[in-house]
Amino acid sequence: MAEEKNIPGVATEKESDEVLEEIRTQTKEVLKELLAVAKMKPGQILVVGCSSSEIGSYKIGSHSSETIGQTVYKALYEELKPLGIYLAAQCCEHLNRSLILEEEAAEKYGYEPVNVVPQLKAGGSFSTAAYHTLEHPVAVEHIKAHAGIDIGDTLIGMHMRDVAVPVRIQTKAIGGAHVVCARTRLKFVGGIRARYDEEQM
Repeated sequence: MAEEKNIPGVATEKESDEVLEEIRTQTKEVLKELLAVAKMKPGQILVVGCSSSEIGSYKIGSHSSETIGQTVYKALYEELKPLGIYLAAQCCEHLNRSLILEEEAAEKYGYEPVNVVPQLKAGGSFSTAAYHTLEHPVAVEHIKAHAGIDIGDTLIGMHMRDVAVPVRIQTKAIGGAHVVCARTRLKFVGGIRARYDEEQM
């Protein structure tokens, strides 16, 4: 990606190993806390929006860092893949917040692929890392994820199932980026006479 190194809004310096290790550790802790509450199952989808600029304590979209994006993505991917949970990487607003995920996941849920290849300033470093890490990456415009992590106020709500529930976690930030997590639940139907399955709440 050398051609993208000297364009406005792209970080030219590499973060230290110590900084990247801290980001990696914080990312894994956020995921651990979310999974403990969300009770995700194999085959479900976790959507993640990630601003590497915000992690680096810059304004969102102003300082895209390839190494930060790779660090966060790989930290999540290496934990989720053995669990059979699909990771959907949300692109930035310049790609209308499209998502990069494994082709198998798109086929499983009937999500129609679109043609776009994310890069640092049109998609972001996180989705770019996804595109270059997944075995068979595809881009899709819409999903209904079962849970989500928003790193840096990237607005992932449009890609979650209808009833999202906030998950309060102890790890409030990754680097300089504010973190919000959510799980989803099935809709309740009925009225005052209805009974609900406690396991689905």
